[in-house]
Amino acid sequence: MINNDLLIRLRYALDIKNTDVVEMFRLGGMEFTKEEVLKILSKPKVDEDGEMDLTPTDEFIPCDYEMLDAFLNGLIIFKRGKQEPKPGQAQLQVQTPTKKDAPNNLFIKKVKVALSLTTEDMIEIFYDAGLNVSKGEIGAILRKADHRNYKECGDNFTRNFIKGLTMRYRD
Repeated sequence: MINNDLLIRLRYALDIKNTDVVEMFRLGGMEFTKEEVLKILSKPKVDEDGEMDLTPTDEFIPCDYEMLDAFLNGLIIFKRGKQEPKPGQAQLQVQTPTKKDAPNNLFIKKVKVALSLTTEDMIEIFYDAGLNVSKGEIGAILRKADHRNYKECGDNFTRNFIKGLTMRYRD
């Protein structure tokens, strides 16, 4: 699943307005106009072979890993507020991971944080979408990419998560 599709589906599931998407990108450290956001939230053209053409055009801007990360960080700040260090506590240093999470894993982790979901909430969301998962499966997806029990999240798993979110937040 391409990152543009993740943004489109999440925007629909959580009923996020285009102006809020612009704000979330800004909070995540990237500046986009409303017109640019509309191009990011569009689907790419499909060529005659049935392959998606991910080259930027006047109507489409591909969403790369950094853009997805910035949007999801902005979603967390938008939903939960900016986290300030507690008095007497040192400023948290952002550690650069040795290996990047797969976009689907990053997506599920950050949406979980933004919506303050517990593991039980996530199990219910997957159940609503027709998928039975265990705490262990969710834990493996939420681990750091360089952990030995890390499991890369597939597109079908992510689609079911978004489907469950849609059922929870739109109905």
